[in-house]
Amino acid sequence: MTAQTDAYIYDAVRTPFGKVGGALAKTRPDDLATVVVRESVKRAPKLAGLLPDAPDTQGTGAGSDLARIDEVVFGNANGAGEENRNVARMATLLAGLPTSIPGTTVNRLCGSSLDAAIIASRQINTGEADLMLIGGVESMSRAPWVLPKTERPFPMHNLELANTTLGWRLVNRNMPKEWTVSLGEATEQLREKYGIDRERMDAFAANSHQLSAKAWDEGKYDNLTVAVPDVDLARDETIRPDSTAESLAGLRTVFRKENGMITAGNSSPMNDGASAAWLGSDKAADILGLQPLARIAGRATAANEPQYFGYAPVDAANKALERAGITWDDVSAVELNEAFAAQSLACTDAWGVDLSIVNAWGGAIAIGHPLGASGTRVLGTLARRLEESGDRWGVAALCIGVGQGIAVVLENVNAR
Repeated sequence: MTAQTDAYIYDAVRTPFGKVGGALAKTRPDDLATVVVRESVKRAPKLAGLLPDAPDTQGTGAGSDLARIDEVVFGNANGAGEENRNVARMATLLAGLPTSIPGTTVNRLCGSSLDAAIIASRQINTGEADLMLIGGVESMSRAPWVLPKTERPFPMHNLELANTTLGWRLVNRNMPKEWTVSLGEATEQLREKYGIDRERMDAFAANSHQLSAKAWDEGKYDNLTVAVPDVDLARDETIRPDSTAESLAGLRTVFRKENGMITAGNSSPMNDGASAAWLGSDKAADILGLQPLARIAGRATAANEPQYFGYAPVDAANKALERAGITWDDVSAVELNEAFAAQSLACTDAWGVDLSIVNAWGGAIAIGHPLGASGTRVLGTLARRLEESGDRWGVAALCIGVGQGIAVVLENVNAR
């Protein structure tokens, strides 16, 4: 049996995340993806000078080292609009990469771009690839309304547009009603089940904003972000540095009129943005001119009842740790996507981890959650946190609508 090839993360970059209807709302999702694809190439010393200024219609890059990129894999939760179903291929072409590089787009909703990392790492592990560009993108501002086709011609009744931005639409009538509640109502049920109170949620959310602002102020994100051309957005648009648990406590609940605790303040916002990362074998170092940051040491997905989607990262991370051969006692950094404060706290309570190691540079409640882009964001942030601290082990995880979770364990290859 051939020995498995290790898969490493070499670099990661993302755009600042914009709010729905905000600074990035006029930028198409395929253009957002193109920004991080081009920036990834520019940040690789041995590839940077090979990138053309426009799409390579003449195929001039086919004989260059750019063609050594084995494949581009992007996550995207929508795909119904300007992504043209396969935004990975669109961004590859728009970025000017050789037309010979294949591109595929994966949809595991909120976990899509971390799934892209898992798919790419498996190709590297099996020796099918040495260099993969992965990432994700979402424009929730530009997600289209869709009009379902009629079951018969010339209908005499009205038809209703469906909003593809977030959540259930065009629901199958055979799907049990308890599974198809809104994400917010599902989180209300989750916090009831696991005893998460409003005070803890608001404190967690305020901390997310404060840590995010502090991380930007200290330059933590300088090497993790790239500006979108012709857009005035230097930082994540939804960070509110002045947030406190007391101020958030004054917000009204959104999903329940009575006995509700989920508010806009303790939930992640809707956003636009893109992210990307280089994954490769040890041979990729010579292709890129970069040294690896961390090894993908474990990975897993898990699933439970759809209404308890927020808890699914618990099993996913536990499985990933087991596959990496370590336990929570070994972990020094966690990047958990904060879909809601309630579900984040339910997960961290189950893991028994100290909150000081969770999202130390802020999380999605402040930074934002452009669905398909969030997986690579948490993975890239985790790699850079481990690089800065010198600690060895970290976990990146996300909950996923319809009852799924996904996680990756990173090992810092330069751990002190």
